[in-house]
Amino acid sequence: MKQMNVTNPILSGFYPDPSIVRVGQDYYMVNSTFSYFPGVPLSHSTDLIHWEQITNILSTKSQLNLTNAPHSGGIYAPTIRYHNGTFYMITTNVSHGGNFIVTATNPYGPWSDPCFLNSAEGIDPSLFFDEDGTCYYCGTKGRREGAAFFGDNEIYVQEVDLTTMQLTCESYAIWHGALKEVEWPEGPHIYKRDGWYYLMIAEGGTGLNHAITMARSKNIKEMFEGCKRNPIFTHRHLGKEFWAINTGHADIVETEHGDWYMVLLASRPCDGYCLLGRETFLVPLIWEDGWPVVNPGIGLLDRVVTIPGKASSTLVEFTSVESTKVQADVQEFDIQFKDYHPTCRDIKENFRQKELPPYFFYLRNPQENHYETGRETGLRLYASDVPLTAEDSPTALFLRQTSINYTLGTKLEATLSNENSEAGILLMQSNHFHYRFCIYKGKVPMVVLISCIDGKEQLLIKRELTKLPSYLYVRENGLNLSFSYSFDGTEYETVATSIDASILSTERAGGFVGTCLGLYTYTPSNEFGEDFADFDYLHYQVM
Repeated sequence: MKQMNVTNPILSGFYPDPSIVRVGQDYYMVNSTFSYFPGVPLSHSTDLIHWEQITNILSTKSQLNLTNAPHSGGIYAPTIRYHNGTFYMITTNVSHGGNFIVTATNPYGPWSDPCFLNSAEGIDPSLFFDEDGTCYYCGTKGRREGAAFFGDNEIYVQEVDLTTMQLTCESYAIWHGALKEVEWPEGPHIYKRDGWYYLMIAEGGTGLNHAITMARSKNIKEMFEGCKRNPIFTHRHLGKEFWAINTGHADIVETEHGDWYMVLLASRPCDGYCLLGRETFLVPLIWEDGWPVVNPGIGLLDRVVTIPGKASSTLVEFTSVESTKVQADVQEFDIQFKDYHPTCRDIKENFRQKELPPYFFYLRNPQENHYETGRETGLRLYASDVPLTAEDSPTALFLRQTSINYTLGTKLEATLSNENSEAGILLMQSNHFHYRFCIYKGKVPMVVLISCIDGKEQLLIKRELTKLPSYLYVRENGLNLSFSYSFDGTEYETVATSIDASILSTERAGGFVGTCLGLYTYTPSNEFGEDFADFDYLHYQVM
């Protein structure tokens, strides 16, 4: 079997809280999406190296209500599991309803509407299927005897009745984390190996102190005993300038050949700032003396991981040996996603197809009549009067920023009747931290650059013109942004250079998301259809 290399991260950009499952020869992975819609991207691989996003699990408002959700509200920490022909995804909507399960027999969907677990307290739920078929819920909440401080949590288990999709029987506290006075033991996953139940969690919060710890027990309903080498993995001791920081929130998987790997989140800083949010990384592990050793001999994330494997097909197929029916169904789905891989280096979308590729998304539940695809003139966005600072759904379409060195360009033609209407490119970390580079109606046509820092908007650049330009172009090198426009797509005029990109970082903005890049329209008028823009294409290219 030949060896192949994979470069970390395996999913670049805003892909936090990974959870992974193997079904036959196929691997499936999910990530948190917070206030973005659709929710929970589902990525597929046959070799742990080549990943393709095949769908989004929560794709309807009945599955995912994000009304007025804070930017870092919404969907937290999904877990994906497979049992007896059914996929289970469990997660928390912290803004509406709490913990719930959706299911599907085909990973492409349809996925069911949520079954909310009425008595399931806390966040970060996971499912574990024991050898006798019993399903256990594992989650995190404040200690039942009373928390001594904010983040003083317990990890607990309780049986799940899969016919009613509700918790049943008694709840058992099984661990409080490895470290003394630990903050935020969370993100639990349970595994079984050689007669032991293993519990892996994250603790220490989502920043520099993030760590992965493990405990085990012979009885799933009794208190677990921590590994004496805890934390089994962390970068907390390496400083904030190490190439990957904030490591934590992991899941592990065994290959069909008996090798073990861990997927986990980490952030890549640039001069002290993380613009891309928390990304998904891969690291090997082995078992010694009944405990895992992560990346033996090294103990840290590698930039390149060498694993035995096979070449991945560019055609996404479900090849489970457990479900030939599902395989037959999916063979009819012959769209190739290779050119649209969300971590690829060159994405040029012309919006001529009715369906958008699965890596595009909206902020909260979109007003669907504000978006028209499949037009000869590209994507039409009807301007909304929802300001970009509001906890609402503006007319905006996004993809993830995957590198700190990129270019982003579009061609647009706008009908702007209101004097303060805008259309253009949006670089968004959150409602309160973003840049807007746009054509602006005004008293005369102009191109403007607007910053929003801590919710306060400022007009940085205003260039008055004789007519509205047709092309907008953004370039980022590290923490420096530049903005240009053109009338013909050949000769560009730069209006701003060395604009500070650090306002788009977690360190400046806070929260749990990464920077998202998109197209938008806005008008202060509430007359629908009066103002709109047609975007011929969106071209994102990593340099």
